[in-house]
Amino acid sequence: MVGYPESLTDPSYKGQILVLTYPLIGNYGIPENEKEDNLLKYFESDKIQAQGLIISDYSNNYSHWNAKKSLSKWMEEHDIPGIFNIDTRELTKKLRARGTMLGKIIYNKEKITFEDPNQRNLASEVSVKEPVSYKKGKKKIILVDCGVKNNIIRAFLRRNFTVVRVPWDYNFLNEKADGIVISNGPGDPKKCKETIEHVRLALSKNIPILGICLGSQILALAAGANTYKLKYGHRSQNQPCLEAGTNRCYITTQNHGYAVDSNTLSEDWREWFYNNNDETNEGIIHISKPFFGTQFHPEASPGPDDTEFLFDLFIRSMK
Repeated sequence: MVGYPESLTDPSYKGQILVLTYPLIGNYGIPENEKEDNLLKYFESDKIQAQGLIISDYSNNYSHWNAKKSLSKWMEEHDIPGIFNIDTRELTKKLRARGTMLGKIIYNKEKITFEDPNQRNLASEVSVKEPVSYKKGKKKIILVDCGVKNNIIRAFLRRNFTVVRVPWDYNFLNEKADGIVISNGPGDPKKCKETIEHVRLALSKNIPILGICLGSQILALAAGANTYKLKYGHRSQNQPCLEAGTNRCYITTQNHGYAVDSNTLSEDWREWFYNNNDETNEGIIHISKPFFGTQFHPEASPGPDDTEFLFDLFIRSMK
C-alpha cells in the first residue's frame, strides 16, 4: 500500500521483479530527490534496483505534498519496465503454490537479454567500489556494503557514529573500529566468499559484529554454519518473528530468499529469532561474545520499526 519508493530502491531487490498485492499503486507519486547526510532522503539507494514492477491498478493522478513526479515517470527515467492490469493476488497465489520462479517482462526484445540472476554475484553489483565515510561522532562503525539500505547508515548517524562504508570484498581487518556491520543485499550469500573469509577472521578479534539479512547469513557461514535457498522466501512488511525462549513476537520488514540452517549452528551459537509462519531462522546470537545476526530489517523503511532497539543493543556491546 505504501513504501514503493523505498522498496524499489532497496538493493536487496537487485535481479528481482517486484509484485505488489495492494490494488492501487502510484497514488502518492515520488518525492523530491533530496539529500541528507549525503544520502538520498527518501530512498534506500541512488537508483531503482528492482528489475521490474507488476501491479494491479496504476493511479495516473498522484497527490502528496512532497510529490515531484509520477511513479511511471520515475521508472521511465531509470529505464525500468512495469506492467499493470495484472491480477497480482492470483499471481501471488501461483508463487505461493510453486515457490520462487524466474520471470520476465518483455517490452523491447532488441534491448533486453534474459539470464538467470541466481548465477551472478549480485552483492558485488550493488556494493560501493571504494570506501565512503559518513562522519558524525567519535565511535566508528565499519559497514561492509553488500547492498546496504540507506536507513541502516542513518540509524548509526542518528546515534552519533562515524560510519565507514566499504566494498563487499574489502579487507577491513586492519581498520580500527568499535564495531562491524555486515549489510543486507541480494542473492546467494555463498557467492560472497571474500566477505565470509574476512568475517571469519574478524570473529577471533572479539569486535562487536552485527549482520543484517544477507549479513546474518554471511555471519553464520563465517561461524561454520550452513545456509539454504527457501522455496518461497520472505517478503513484505508484516512478517511475524518470535524471540526464542519468549512469547514476544515482532512484526518485521523482510526481503530474502535464503536462510540459515539452525541445526548447523555450533554449540557457541544459538537461534535468536524464528519466523512464526514457517519456523525458519530469523536471527542468531553468540552465547558469550558480541556477535549478532538478524534476518529481518531492524531499520524498516518501509515497514514497522518494532526491532530498531537491536541497534541500541549492538551499540551497548561496544566497549
